[in-house]
Amino acid sequence: MSGDFILETRELTKEFKGFVAVSKVNLNVKRGSIHALIGPNGAGKTTCFNLLTKFLIPTSGQILFDGTDITPEKPAAIARRGVIRSFQISAVFPHLSVLENVRVALQRQLGTSFHFWKAERSLETLDDQALALLREVDLESYARIPAVELSYGRKRALEIATTLAMDPKLMLLDEPTQGMGLEDVDRIRQLIKKVAASRTVLMVEHNMSVVASIADTITVLQRGATLAEGPYEEVSKNPAVIEAYMGSANVELKGAH
Repeated sequence: MSGDFILETRELTKEFKGFVAVSKVNLNVKRGSIHALIGPNGAGKTTCFNLLTKFLIPTSGQILFDGTDITPEKPAAIARRGVIRSFQISAVFPHLSVLENVRVALQRQLGTSFHFWKAERSLETLDDQALALLREVDLESYARIPAVELSYGRKRALEIATTLAMDPKLMLLDEPTQGMGLEDVDRIRQLIKKVAASRTVLMVEHNMSVVASIADTITVLQRGATLAEGPYEEVSKNPAVIEAYMGSANVELKGAH
């Protein structure tokens, strides 16, 4: 494996009782890049994410991370290696403060994640680090308010902060702008670009204007198989890709989202 690639899949395949959801996918995610996984509904994008984090077990094929075959490993072991994922559905603790949400994610460093009997003040040593992460995602001024009071877009920014708290080498972002208005989409787009400056990001994203503006490489899936791969300019002009996105999605492909 080339040292250029932080993540590589070889002929990655997942079958469900004869239905092939992911078919012989070969992904090469370059270290320090933003790599987008796109495709029509049902193309196998989220299934692919679930295979990479071992929420699903591949039927066949290999997953390599940092040159090591991680195919047999369990989800927790993969997370400890620095492959950290966010989900489509907002996943913050609504009644904890914004700061406390990040502090919970940072607890792993103290080795006290399951020490429920410890006083809350034992976590105060993490406050400076938590505030620094909130600063990185432009949420420092919201640190003391309950997470439930954040707008949807800021909740997603908080999720990115908690993902960063796990010290990821590779961030997997699943539909980070789903359900957002234009202002929030733009905030999250800028945020992803900012945090990707020192990390690698692999994202599933339906908003083609986001993909076009920040992704270095795009892999297009259709019916579980790789249809095309390359920079946006190249992929967006590929006749097979245009055909796969017929109808309203074809408009999205041109970036008019």
